[in-house]
Amino acid sequence: QVQLVESGGGLVQYGGSLTLSCAASGSIFSINNMGWYRQAPGKQRELVAMINSGGSTNYADSVKGRFTISRDDTKNTSSLQMNNLKPEDTAAYYCYAQIRQVIEIESYPYWGQGTQVTVSL
Repeated sequence: QVQLVESGGGLVQYGGSLTLSCAASGSIFSINNMGWYRQAPGKQRELVAMINSGGSTNYADSVKGRFTISRDDTKNTSSLQMNNLKPEDTAAYYCYAQIRQVIEIESYPYWGQGTQVTVSL
């Protein structure tokens, strides 16, 4: 069974930095897209950043220039470096990955359990 486990959330002051990490484990054959979504109270879950297997990235306009997504395919991990954090970045952040298991032909989406990021003034 595939699992995604996030780490690195917490409380940070306005303008501060945090790095979120996501580790995928299980019988993984390959990982296509890896990404991060976030959901603030009362709002829909939104895409923050995505990176494909070739290393191409895509960011929400609200985080461009402040957040950087990366991946390490040797460790099946992704990271989200968040700089110049603002109170509007406060949300639960979820790791996402499209994973093909060893026993599967297709890739399927998997989600982490979420990690809270709170930015104070």
